Amino acid sequence: MHCKNILPRHPLALACLLALSILTTPASGMAANTAPDSGLHHYRNLFAEAGHSQKEIRLKIDGAFRQLFHGDRTNQTVYYSAGANSSGPLAYITDIKHNDVRTEGLSYGMMIAVQLDQPSVFNALWNWSKTYLYVNETNHPSFGFFRWEAQTNGVPMSQFVAPDGEEYYVTALYFAAHRWGSGKGIYDYQAQADELLSRMRHRDLISGEFVWQNTNRMVTAGPLFDADHKMVLFSPSSERNRFTDPSYHLPAFYELWSRWGPPEDSTFWRKAAAASRNYFPRVTNPSTGLNPNLANFDGTLLTMLYRGSTNFSYDAFRTAGNWSVDWAWWGKDLRERELSDRLQAFFESQGTNYGCQFTLDGRVLEKRHAQGLVAVNAVASLAATNPRARNFVEDLWNTPVPDGKERYYEGLLYMMALLHCSGEFRIW
Repeated sequence: MHCKNILPRHPLALACLLALSILTTPASGMAANTAPDSGLHHYRNLFAEAGHSQKEIRLKIDGAFRQLFHGDRTNQTVYYSAGANSSGPLAYITDIKHNDVRTEGLSYGMMIAVQLDQPSVFNALWNWSKTYLYVNETNHPSFGFFRWEAQTNGVPMSQFVAPDGEEYYVTALYFAAHRWGSGKGIYDYQAQADELLSRMRHRDLISGEFVWQNTNRMVTAGPLFDADHKMVLFSPSSERNRFTDPSYHLPAFYELWSRWGPPEDSTFWRKAAAASRNYFPRVTNPSTGLNPNLANFDGTLLTMLYRGSTNFSYDAFRTAGNWSVDWAWWGKDLRERELSDRLQAFFESQGTNYGCQFTLDGRVLEKRHAQGLVAVNAVASLAATNPRARNFVEDLWNTPVPDGKERYYEGLLYMMALLHCSGEFRIW
């Protein structure tokens, strides 16, 4: 069951609603024109708008999924079956380049599966996640969450949590509950989502010792969101130097959590969505629209030594997609449209074969034309107003499905971008 578009379609009605917008001015200086809480849920088909037939679009989506999930094991697929246990079949998605498994990829895979009505793929990935990455030990700093990295045989490589995985897990589980209905045990999708979401907000601080960078260290960790700033943390184990990752900010999801999650946290998630919308203009460069990989809660750059944290790099690819989907689904903050226009203007200035890593003021650090960045720049067209946006959609259309050693991250961003740009990435 899809949520329906409840915003009046008549242009005069739309104009009246926009006239009632609430104007706020954040620290960035970019005026926030906040539309009413209409709940757009508008699934634009950018490919169709560009002149492609529905048959062509269906073939492109199905072909990309077939290659990335069921293609040649040596050069195409990122999805691998891994036997079964008492809960059923197991499967993982692997980062080919680094030969590991990450909650990022598993949760992205589950989201793709629920959007494409692939319950067997969804369940196998969720079973692998719960079997090998979920932390059951109540005295462990990551208790109730998922270790973010493991070997393909399930042996953990990290004891830490990367909250972007939990964010996608929760939303994919809610979608699965609404699309397919909840089952039993780990397949009670609604209960699993509620429990994980509640822990993301409330879990107690837990201290424990484990090996980190070849030494035994005492680590303390708690919830995945900072209660004061209403923002997702880069890591809950960074309590002494708390900061965030702009690409982890998913206000479109937070709006859903405020409606579907535990009622006592509804207000918090609404405020978290608003905090992220205010954060995007603060953390992006006012000329290029580029954002850093990591940043402080006020949008300033980190002074600590995290390699590449102050540059636009791989994590940062995703941020424009986050604010653009938020605009498409909720239409609450017109600044998201300005941000997409600014970012696309920058990449247009770089030519058709632009690089993939930059300083925030636009100096090229890596010249490789990354398919994943091409994909997200097309998703930015969901919010963009300038006619150049169609060129970015067409660039994605003409980009082949990623293969080879870069196919994990590039491929998953590509697959989700096809769904976003075809109107097939929906609220269930």
